[in-house]
Amino acid sequence: MEQNVLDPSKLPLHLAISEKLREQIFGGEYSPGEQLPSEHQLMLQFDVSRITVRRAIANLVNQGLVVCHRGKGVFVKEQNKVTRSLSNPLVFFDEDMTRQGVTSSIKSLCFEVTEPSPRVRQKLKLSSDTHHIYCQKKIILTDDIPVALDITYIRFDLGETFADELQSSLIYPTLDSNGVSVERVETILECTHATHEVSEHLDIALGAPLLVNRYVAYTTASQPIICGETLSRADRLCYSVVLTKNGNGSSPFAPKS
Repeated sequence: MEQNVLDPSKLPLHLAISEKLREQIFGGEYSPGEQLPSEHQLMLQFDVSRITVRRAIANLVNQGLVVCHRGKGVFVKEQNKVTRSLSNPLVFFDEDMTRQGVTSSIKSLCFEVTEPSPRVRQKLKLSSDTHHIYCQKKIILTDDIPVALDITYIRFDLGETFADELQSSLIYPTLDSNGVSVERVETILECTHATHEVSEHLDIALGAPLLVNRYVAYTTASQPIICGETLSRADRLCYSVVLTKNGNGSSPFAPKS
């Protein structure tokens, strides 16, 4: 029963089926909210066993493409991604979301004084007699949906001065409105998977794919003032970059709060 037109010599059958369905979803054959064929229909269509079909559907669920409703079937998920621009000119996260018709907000989890690690000390160029900085953990939300967990390390003087505002507002607009101008942001994008803590905060499955934005923000005279990392849901947030030949089109700007 497991021999069919999907050429199992190239891929395991469950992967071949899920890849075919994935192509159909992205190709528009199945629209958001539309129900996929039933297990029985897929068994007949691909000439495979029920367990193979269920593994194929599980692949799509793990990719965040479909959702299963017990007793009703499998439905294509709405892909409500927002795009964060990392190109010049620098645009604040809330402004970027507003242009897309999306609201943004934060939920501060903690805001506390801590001792800088060697890595943070190096990134913020702290002197040997600087023993304290502020660390803030916060959830970034778009349209009230958690899309990222951000961990920011802030120079002690800035954290002390703007503590109240930083716990309720996005960090770049807060600094800018108080005369602290962010002139440059260096960022590295990586990928990882959700730990238990992150999965709890972002309402995603343990091990779900994440985009990690590691950043350092500088004010005038190339003085670093904050650094940290933003762990973003890959199903909710993506990044765009414009590159120009003269080098003026790409200046990363983290989705900061």
